Amino acid sequence: MPDEVWEEFLRTSVEGAGDAPKEPSARAREVAGRLRAEPAEPTPWRAHVPARRPRRRKGRYVAGFVACLVLLVVALDPGGFVGWSGGDGDPAGKPLAQESERPDQAPPAEPGGRPTLDEPFRGSPAARWANGTAGITVPPAEATGWMTKAEVERALARTRDFLAASGLDPAVLRGGRPERAIALMNPHQKDVTTFVTTSLATPGKDHDPLLLFSRFDPAQARPVGDVVKTRGRMSFREGRLGALEVTADVTYVYPVAPAGGGDEVVRVIVRRETVVSWDDPSKVITEKGTFSLLSYKTDMTNGGCDDVTGYFRPEFGGGGAAAGTGGETIDPYDRTGPIAEGGGGCATATRS
Repeated sequence: MPDEVWEEFLRTSVEGAGDAPKEPSARAREVAGRLRAEPAEPTPWRAHVPARRPRRRKGRYVAGFVACLVLLVVALDPGGFVGWSGGDGDPAGKPLAQESERPDQAPPAEPGGRPTLDEPFRGSPAARWANGTAGITVPPAEATGWMTKAEVERALARTRDFLAASGLDPAVLRGGRPERAIALMNPHQKDVTTFVTTSLATPGKDHDPLLLFSRFDPAQARPVGDVVKTRGRMSFREGRLGALEVTADVTYVYPVAPAGGGDEVVRVIVRRETVVSWDDPSKVITEKGTFSLLSYKTDMTNGGCDDVTGYFRPEFGGGGAAAGTGGETIDPYDRTGPIAEGGGGCATATRS
């Protein structure tokens, strides 16, 4: 390291940086946590709650502070930086532990870099997330409502199967019909079956299959590799009439490239909050091994906005960020709060 660089580092270490970010006090964190707490709301019985419209966001990286940190690490330990950023080891760094509860802060920025066909998660917090269903935390089962512990365990596993069939199935991602996911839904819940049938046949503003299923138009985009990164968790409680009510909150990150070829890679980020009910067949008309859909909310980044086609339609070509009303900006990796209520529209993503 040049002497002048080392002297400058020692000087700033002693004097301190006037604009350095400060860690919030324990009191501030406690207040912020209460403000972020989501009040429990009663859930309509056996009728799904209309979901919010999805929004489109395009990525814009905010990485000035991170760049300074990277330069400092390189100056102090060039060899160590190779191992930290990947080198011969895991390019994503140490994998994160499973999410067991709502986080109290958004994931930190990752080392910069654009995604490639070989490293489609480069520069994304998802690089440290688990693959597929491994990133979805399933809580320990216990007897709840009309179900025994073993039955609850089986219902949780089938709920995760639905998440996989609707958001991870390679055939569905390539535009196929989500038959395995549909097979897990109560066929006697007419409002839901009508929504699913209509949305897959004739997608429209009020019938968008992307609210439940992840699909790309094979003529427009192709998945990059076989890995979808996920982060989220499931929880359960006793619902109405002794039912087992399961809530899933999961974020999916899909790297895709243009269908016609080329090496440009973009990421589509989708977060879904889904609530299902495993009903007591002596009290609710249902079929064995199926659940009733109670509510769902979906938010997406770079998947399309107002033009509902039934498929995610990522933007290629490095176009500008999509601006929302009032210049709204959102971090698609921030899982500290629930998906916001309200209408759709476009916003600007601070990163992708």
